[in-house]
Amino acid sequence: MKAMILAAGLGTRLQPYSLLRPKPLFPVLDRPLILRLIAQLREAGFDTILVNCHHLREQIVTLLGGQEGICLQEELIELGTGGGMRMARDFFGAEPVLVTNGDIFHTIDLARIYQEHCSSGADATLVLHDCARFNNVAVDDRLDITAFGDRGTGRKMAFTGIHVLDPNLLSMIAPGVFANIIDCYRYWIARGRRFRGHVVRDHFWTDMGTPADYLNLHRVLLTEQPFKGDSPFYYGSGVSTPSDLQSRDWLCVGAGAVIGRGCSLSRVVVWDGARVPDGAILQDMIVV
Repeated sequence: MKAMILAAGLGTRLQPYSLLRPKPLFPVLDRPLILRLIAQLREAGFDTILVNCHHLREQIVTLLGGQEGICLQEELIELGTGGGMRMARDFFGAEPVLVTNGDIFHTIDLARIYQEHCSSGADATLVLHDCARFNNVAVDDRLDITAFGDRGTGRKMAFTGIHVLDPNLLSMIAPGVFANIIDCYRYWIARGRRFRGHVVRDHFWTDMGTPADYLNLHRVLLTEQPFKGDSPFYYGSGVSTPSDLQSRDWLCVGAGAVIGRGCSLSRVVVWDGARVPDGAILQDMIVV
């Protein structure tokens, strides 16, 4: 089975941090998010995974290049979700392909999503859930998708960024140009093709669209069930904490980071290799 991770975005809302690393390489508990996504896909049975990259693509190539089962698609210009998937059309072949955004953290059962799509007869399956902040996908009583955005009436749900599709749908996108995959989906829905909504519940999901989202993800992982461990304070390898460090609520310090003396850190993520100067009083921050 083949899958694709969309990892080419600019991460504009995460600037200035995304000027240093592409979003899928942001560390989550000191591990690049994309490595978790790859592990989830492999566990679900996907043995060939395509990762596209554009913004700071050399970092993704350095991390993933040469890994078994990982193929890299370097995009010299910004192609968007649709354009990137269109570029991969020949790679996909004829079988359904699972595509996931590269900036989400979730506990969704990907194997089940793929299997149910294959038995549904639908042209595409989009994984949906009820998330008020993003509810803009209209579905009918059968949970078939009827519209996106402000269009359509009836029940609205949120797209998780996980979908399974027939690669032939991508034929309507012109190669080598920027395109949004949702516009492709609108095109086919208007022509009677069936787009199915697979609704998930009792799961955890977040995107990392903003610094606040990124910090909140760490809060959840360090302080809430079922993720939290014995301590809400995480220290990567090679971190030496001064005896006078004051930490409150939760804290994540990446490998090789240096914490100065007399610091107070509350609800802070310190990236690997970063330095916190002596006497720093920080809260609700990312240190790079």
